[in-house]
Parts: sequence; C-alpha cells; structure tokens
Amino acid sequence: MSLNRKVCAGSLLLGIAGSLIYMDAGAQRYPVRPIRLIVGFPVGGAADIVARIVGQKLGERFQQQIVVDNRSGAGGVIAAEITAKAAPDGYTLLMISSSYAVNAGFRKKLPYDLVKDFAAVTLVASAPLILIGHPSLPARAVSELIEMARARPGQLNLASSGGSGTITHLTGELLKLMANIDLTHVPYKGAAPALTDLISGQVQLAFSSLPAALPQIKAGRVKAIAVTSAKRAGAAPDIPTIAESGVAGYDATNWYGVLAPAATPKRIVGSLNAGMLQVLRSPDVADAITRQGADPLGSTPEEFERYMKAEIAKWTKVIRDAGVRPE
Repeated sequence: MSLNRKVCAGSLLLGIAGSLIYMDAGAQRYPVRPIRLIVGFPVGGAADIVARIVGQKLGERFQQQIVVDNRSGAGGVIAAEITAKAAPDGYTLLMISSSYAVNAGFRKKLPYDLVKDFAAVTLVASAPLILIGHPSLPARAVSELIEMARARPGQLNLASSGGSGTITHLTGELLKLMANIDLTHVPYKGAAPALTDLISGQVQLAFSSLPAALPQIKAGRVKAIAVTSAKRAGAAPDIPTIAESGVAGYDATNWYGVLAPAATPKRIVGSLNAGMLQVLRSPDVADAITRQGADPLGSTPEEFERYMKAEIAKWTKVIRDAGVRPE
C-alpha cells in the first residue's frame, strides 16, 4: 500500500478543528501531567530520533513534558507489550516502526493483539531505503540489475544492514519476488559493517537507510541505484524509485507512527492526533525529519489503522511466499 504524503485536506481540517477542543463537558483537561512515549529501540536509532523530534514540539504545544522511554528488545515486542497493558488514559504512548508489522509474520505468539490492543493515533513519517551497489557493478539501473541477476542467478550478493527478519532484509525479498530474480542475502548487524563490505567489494549490492548511504554515494564509494518508496525521497529527489525503474508497484518503506492503549478515550486520541498533525506541519519539525532521510506525514487515526492492517498483510505474505525464517 502506497503512502499518500498529501492526506485529504478537507477531512484533516475537519478532524483538527474538532479535536483541538481539549475539554469535554464535565471532563478533565488533557494533558495535566507528563506523557510517556515508549520507543522499542535504542537511543540514537531512527525511531528514537523521530520520537524525540516530535515529542519535544508536542510537549511545547501541550505545555507538558513528553518523556521518551527507550525499552528496546525483541524487535519492539517488549515496548508494545508494556503499552498494551498500560492504563488507557493518554499518558502512555508507543512510537512504532514497520517492524511492528513484520513481527506479525515472524512471531506466531505475541503477548498482545497487533490491532485490537491498540488505538491508532497517527502515521508520523516514512523513510525509504535505498538500493546501492559497488562502483564496479555494471548495472546502473534496476532494469539492468534484473537482467544481470537473471543471467547469473544466485551469484550477486545482497547485504541487508538490519540483518535477517528486518525491513532491510524483506525489501530485498520483495524485490526478488516481484522481479523474479535470485539474489543471495547476506545479513549484517548494522549499516556500518554492511557498507564496509560493500565498499570493499565483498558484496555487490545492499539495502541501506538513506542517512547512512548518502555520504558514501557523494564520496563515490558506492553508487545509488534506486529508492524503495513509491515516490522519490525528499532527501534524494534525483534518485529514481524501484517502481519507476523496472518493477511497477514496488513500494517498501520504514515508517513510524504513534499508538495508544486500546481503550483510550476518543477525545484524548483526537487531542493527540490534532496536536501531532500541527507539529508535523511545522517547518522546523518537517525539516528535522527530512534531514533524517524521512518524509513527514500525518493521518487520521482511521487512516493509520487501515495502513497498519495493510502493512501487516503485505509483509506476512512476503515472509510466507519467500519462505523467510528469523535467525
């Protein structure tokens, strides 16, 4: 499912206008104390950085501190379980990434229901990955790469900076399925070692985050082939997409969004949604997110819930069709 960076202006304005009323008749004003924003990944990671950018500005708007609480482990499962079991009062939120959808395909037993135990607040941002190659690789475009891979099945090595069972791995599996090619996956625990081996020629191809890859591209150590999103990335508008370069319909992004516990009152979800939409529309926040290689978004809770369901179905199918097993 493609992300639409321009959400319907009419529905958003109506939602914002209604949700900006923080007071219900007889209800307590929200928020009246600090809000905890749980992130299931370490400090300094992409999800953490996006959470802190949005959290700081949202705290200013609400005149309450947004405390980012990093609870890393199990691909975000630990943080999601804490949030699912938290009081549904709007004071515990969860910043998720696309790994949330990927977990549904890998983990048959989760300590929470991926949809029923959470209330969607908003889709915050999406960050395309980028397919890069060693400078000596003859293929300069995806169409040339596909031709080369079909002539040499299994002989081209494709590194993933996140390792097996991550979004960087599954973007490659999706490419293999949609283009009907055979590439040998080489998992790495981080962008640095993956890029090191790509630069040295130990692997010919890699999927990486934009922030990690762009300095190496500018230095000529690796070459850009295509980004994974349906539309070109704001941080790299000159680099074509995989979809426009030979694999129509290809779309894979690392996205970020905010959830609350399932029974959180709608008036509170509405207040959070309205606040976050205004934060995401502010130039300084949009610029800070773009510098991280991501595109700021914003959605209604209903749009985000539909998007999550579609992403869960999409990656579960990729995992099944590719026969991927977590290592």
